[in-house]
Amino acid sequence: MIENYAHWIIRWRYLVILAVIGAVFAAGAGAPRLSISNDYRMFFGEDNPQLLEFEQMQNTFNKNDNIMFVVTPKDGKVFSVETLNAVQAITKASWQIPFSTRVDSLTNYQHTYAEEDDLVVDDLVVNPEALSTADLERIQTIAVNEPMMLHRLISPDSKYTGINVTVQLPGKSLSEVPEAVAHAREIKTDMLAKFPNIEIRLVGLAVMNNAFPEGSQADVKTLYPLALLFIIVTLFLLLRAFSGAVICFLMIIMSIITAMGISGWMGTMLSPPVLSAPIMILTMAIANGVHLLVSMRHEMALGRDKITGMIESMRINFQPVFVTSLTTILGFLSLNFSDAPPFHDLGNIAAIGVAAGFILSVTFLPAMVAILPAHSRKEVVGKKALGDFGEFVIKNHNRLLIGAAVISIALVSLIPKNELNDIFVEYFDETVEFRRDSDYAAEHLTGVYYMDIALNSSEQGGISNPDFLEKTERFSQYLRSQSGVIHVNTITDTFKRLNKNMHGDDPAWYKLPDQREMAAQYLLLYEMSLPYGLDLNNQIDISKSSTKIAVTLDTLSSNEILQFEKDTKQWLKENIPDIDAIASGPTLMFAHIGKRNIHSMLIGTTIALLLISLVLVIFLKSFKYGLISLIPNLLPAASAFGIWALYSGQVGLALSVVTGMTLGIVVDDTVHFLSKYIRARREKYFNAEEAVRYAFNSVGIALLVTSIVLIAGFLILAQSHFVLNSEMGLLTSIVIALALALDFTLLPAILMKFDKDKK
Repeated sequence: MIENYAHWIIRWRYLVILAVIGAVFAAGAGAPRLSISNDYRMFFGEDNPQLLEFEQMQNTFNKNDNIMFVVTPKDGKVFSVETLNAVQAITKASWQIPFSTRVDSLTNYQHTYAEEDDLVVDDLVVNPEALSTADLERIQTIAVNEPMMLHRLISPDSKYTGINVTVQLPGKSLSEVPEAVAHAREIKTDMLAKFPNIEIRLVGLAVMNNAFPEGSQADVKTLYPLALLFIIVTLFLLLRAFSGAVICFLMIIMSIITAMGISGWMGTMLSPPVLSAPIMILTMAIANGVHLLVSMRHEMALGRDKITGMIESMRINFQPVFVTSLTTILGFLSLNFSDAPPFHDLGNIAAIGVAAGFILSVTFLPAMVAILPAHSRKEVVGKKALGDFGEFVIKNHNRLLIGAAVISIALVSLIPKNELNDIFVEYFDETVEFRRDSDYAAEHLTGVYYMDIALNSSEQGGISNPDFLEKTERFSQYLRSQSGVIHVNTITDTFKRLNKNMHGDDPAWYKLPDQREMAAQYLLLYEMSLPYGLDLNNQIDISKSSTKIAVTLDTLSSNEILQFEKDTKQWLKENIPDIDAIASGPTLMFAHIGKRNIHSMLIGTTIALLLISLVLVIFLKSFKYGLISLIPNLLPAASAFGIWALYSGQVGLALSVVTGMTLGIVVDDTVHFLSKYIRARREKYFNAEEAVRYAFNSVGIALLVTSIVLIAGFLILAQSHFVLNSEMGLLTSIVIALALALDFTLLPAILMKFDKDKK
C-alpha cells in the first residue's frame, strides 16, 4: 500500500509540489493577522483567581500601571538647585506621557502645614531657583522624614530620587504601551541633554510590558537566522547531499509559514513563549525528512537508483514517521493544560508545525527527490563509526544496563532538591536594559515588586471610623516590621499628618483622630485642597468604605512572596477578623502561576503519557515492547531535572511545561530504534543481538543526526534574552541528549536482556 502511494507521489510529482505550495500560501496568508502582545496579563487565564482579584482591585481603585524615572545626580546630592530643577522639569513633562493620570515626585509632593487656623497644601518645591541653602536643608528634612516619600520617591541617603507616573491604559490598542514608553524615553533623552549632571533610568510595569515584545523581536532577528544557518550546514555536512539540504530547508520554511499562518487565522496573539515556536518547528520539521533521506542513501549505497531507494525508504519509514509525528503532537498539545495561555499557543503552533512537517515529508520530499539530482552513492557521515559503537553496546550490554540504571536512579533521586521558584523581574537576563535598571532601582531607591491590600470597612464613609483607622494603622505597622518590605503607603499616615497640622503642627498630635466627624472633616478639607491628578483615588474608593495599602517589596522569590502572603492573611485573621481584605498585584500573580502551572501540567503530562503509550502499543503490536519503550521515554526528563538540581535547582513557570513538551519528542528515537529492531525480528528472523545490530546500522545515524539538530536548535533557543525561553531551551536540549544516550545504551541492553526468544 505504501509502495503504491510512493509511486503515485513520484508519478504526479509536479502536481503534488504545486498543490503543496498552494496550500502553504493559503495557510500563510493568515500571518499578517498576527500581532505581538505587550501585556503581562497574557500569562494568566481569564479564570485565574489571582487575575480576578487583581481586576477587582483595579476596578475599585485607580489602575496603577506605572513608569518610574529613577534619577541619580552625579554629585550624589538630590537636594541641590540643579537636581531639583531636573526633577521638576521631568515631573512637568511626564504629564504629557500618553495615558498618564498621575505624576508623583519630590517636587510636587503635596506638603501640608498649619498657618494660624488654616491648613496649607502646596508643592514641596515650588521654585528651585529661589531656594537657599537653609531651604534645601528644610526640604530634605521634610522628605526623608515623611513615610509616604522615604524609600519610594527619595532614598535615605538623599542620593537617589524617583518620579512615578501612573498610566491608565484603555486596553483598546496594542500600541498603547509602546507609545507611553517611547514618550518616556524621549523625555529621558531630552532631560539628559538639558541636565548632563544626572543619570536617568526607566522602570515600572509599563516598561516591563514593553520589554516583552522588544526582547522577543531581538530574538527573532538574531536567533532565527543563526538556528536556520546552523541546521542547514549540519545537514549538508552529515548527509553529503546538496539536494537533501535544499529540500530540508524548503520544508523548514514551509512548515513555519503554515504553522504561523494558521495561528494567524486562529487569532493567536504573539508572546515571548509563542515566538520560540518557529525555532522548535525548524528543528523538528526536518526530523522526518532526515530519516527518509538517510534510508534512501542507504539503499543507494547498496546499488539502487534514487527512485527505488526513496520508495523503499517510504515503505520502511512511513509508519514510524507517522507515529513519531503523532506522539510529538500529543506532547505539545499537553501544553493546553498549562495555566499560562501563551504556553497553550506555543503547544498548538508547534503541533501544527509538526503536522505540517509530516505532511511535507511524505508528499513534498519524495516529489522533490524525484526531480532534483542525487548521484552520490556514499553512505552518510559517521555510519561506520556508529556501527562500531553498536558492536560495543552488544558486547557490553550487561555493564551498560547496570551503569545506565545506576546513573539514572542517582539523577532521579536529585529531583527533590529542585525548588519551585520564580523571580519575574529575572524573566529578562542582564543584557536587557529593563532588568539592569530594575536591579539598580531595587538596590538604591525602591523595589519594583509591590502588593496591594484592600481593607473594607463594610460601611459608607467607614474609613473615617476611628476603630477602622486604628486597625488599619496596626496592620500597616505590622507590614513595616516584616523583612522584605521596603515601603508601605497607607492612608493612616495622611490622617496622622493632618491631625498634627490641625493642632498647630504640634508633633504630639501626630496620631490618628479619635472622632469620626473630625477625621471626615480633615479628609474633606484635604481632598478639596489637592490639585487635579493628585487626589486620593489611588488609596480610597468612591464610597470611602475601602482603603488600599500599597506595599513595596524587595526582589523576592515566589516562595518568599507566597510565604509573605500566607503570614499576612494569618495576621489579619487573628487580629482584625471582622475586616474583609483582598491582596493582589502582579507580584502575587506571578508568584502563584508557577505552582498552579506545575499542578495543571502534571495532569496534562499524565494524559499525554497515557495516549502516547497507547499509540506505541498499537504501533508496535506488542504490550511488552510498549512497556519497554516507557523506560527510555520517561527517564530522560526525570534525569534532566536531576541534572537541573545540580545546575540551578530553581524550577519556574517555563520549566514546568518541559516534561509534557519533551515527552512526545523523546519518543521519536525510541520508536525508530524499536521499529527497526522489531522489523529485524519479525521479517528477517534475527535474534536480539542481530536485531540490535541491524537497528544501529539502519537507523542509528539518522537518530544521531536528528538529535544533533534538535539539541542545536534548543541550545540556540537557550541564548534568548528572555529567561523563560532560554531555560526551557537549555533543559529541553539536556532531555533530548539524555534520550539519545539512553536509546543507544539502555534500550538495546534491555532488549538483549529481556527479549531473548529466538523467534
